[in-house]
Amino acid sequence: MRALQPYTFSTRAVNMQGRKDIIYLVLPLLFIVVFVAADVAYAKGSDLSAETQQCLACHGKRGIIKKFENGDSVAAYVDSEKFNASVHKSLTCFDCHSDFSSENHPNRRFRSMEQYRIKSSRVCRKCHTYERIKTKSIHVGLLKEEDEGIPHPCTNCHGAHSVAPADVRPVKNEEDYCMQCHNREMCMECRNGERVSLKMDITSFGSSVHNKLSCSDCHFGFTSSQHPQRNFRSIRDFTIANAETCRRCHFDKYTKAMESVHYVKRSQGNLSTPVCTDCHGFHSVARFEKERTLIARRCQRCHPRVFAVYAQSVHGRALFDEQSNDVPVCTDCHTAHDIRDPLALEFRERIPERCSSCHGNKTIMAKYGLSTEVVKTYLANFHGVTLAFYRKQRELTNEPTKQIAVCTDCHGTHNIVSTRGADPSVVKANLVKRCQQCHAHANQNFPNAWLSHYQPSLKKAPFVYLINLLYAIFLPILAVGIILQVLLHAWRYAVNR
Repeated sequence: MRALQPYTFSTRAVNMQGRKDIIYLVLPLLFIVVFVAADVAYAKGSDLSAETQQCLACHGKRGIIKKFENGDSVAAYVDSEKFNASVHKSLTCFDCHSDFSSENHPNRRFRSMEQYRIKSSRVCRKCHTYERIKTKSIHVGLLKEEDEGIPHPCTNCHGAHSVAPADVRPVKNEEDYCMQCHNREMCMECRNGERVSLKMDITSFGSSVHNKLSCSDCHFGFTSSQHPQRNFRSIRDFTIANAETCRRCHFDKYTKAMESVHYVKRSQGNLSTPVCTDCHGFHSVARFEKERTLIARRCQRCHPRVFAVYAQSVHGRALFDEQSNDVPVCTDCHTAHDIRDPLALEFRERIPERCSSCHGNKTIMAKYGLSTEVVKTYLANFHGVTLAFYRKQRELTNEPTKQIAVCTDCHGTHNIVSTRGADPSVVKANLVKRCQQCHAHANQNFPNAWLSHYQPSLKKAPFVYLINLLYAIFLPILAVGIILQVLLHAWRYAVNR
């Protein structure tokens, strides 16, 4: 036991000596780290003046709230880092807040936040004079409204303590840059006194078909450095001018629209005819394929009477009441862009084709228990065959032809009603009146000579059905007999020769 004591004592001594060495090594490093950190902290705050640092001792902490008489409030917190990165970092707090000093801190009263912003923005005019501000085209309209009594505080766009350089704004993308101004109420005044709202709803734009585009894709000529001031005579001139932008991407649709009756009327001086943005909108452009009711609603703006009639028709009721996508809307018959004059003969001659696009579709007609024979029977009867000859004649000779009864002459155009459950006598009486428009001597029995759109059968027009059956059997036999007679005659001639 005594032999072990010197060994144990020496080991403890060595451990104690090692700990002292580590402490002597770590303490200088710790002093160096603390010194560097303090030096960095001092350098970071040294960019701000002593007066500013004095104010930030309170206003650099969150929780200070300034309340106004109407109940509004504003946080009096100032982010030192953002202020140090702003264009005003060289100024002291007292340069802008001249009422305040290190010895004086008045308690000011304001009715509302708006009054506070207006009064605070007047300080900006100390350095940024009226003449200097007016040199920027984007300010011209705002200054004009300000002269008329509509205030536009500078801080609404530029901010208060984190004012960034105008040419290097801290925005993520082009939309953020533009929305700094266009997210609030602002107007452009036309020469006739009308005002155009320049406020944009970014939410509606996000759900539009153009949500992948940037502002300058449509508003070319406008950039962060260029914001030209445009002047229009009226809101309508402004709308027509903006619609010309669409042709940059949709030139095929634009050229079709130039062939429409709308463009013809506008070229004749009728500026109320619709342009692209009247139907599709500006920033909230929707897909009409999914919302077919929107198509009829857009046409309603200019054609309210026609829309009212259509809404009560068999097609309109199915569209609005049953939300059916199978029924035709305006563009199905009149097309979307190359809209023709419905009173023109060329438009009239193509009505059976337009109707057959739905009434000749077995899949669609099967849903509603309708027959596709209506198309076949029309094309096979006197009216359909004559119409085909007249169209061919007009295409070859380019001469006007007579009008032949088409679908809309009997069924109507926008006021088409269902014949299911209708009184046959009433239907026949209306049909007689229609026939008399072309056949002046038509009597009450005149429609009986027409099989309507029914195919003859043993139940419906059996006599006609039997005659057709007889012809179907007799004519092939007659053709075979003629061919056989010719062959026999040729054989006899060859034998007798």
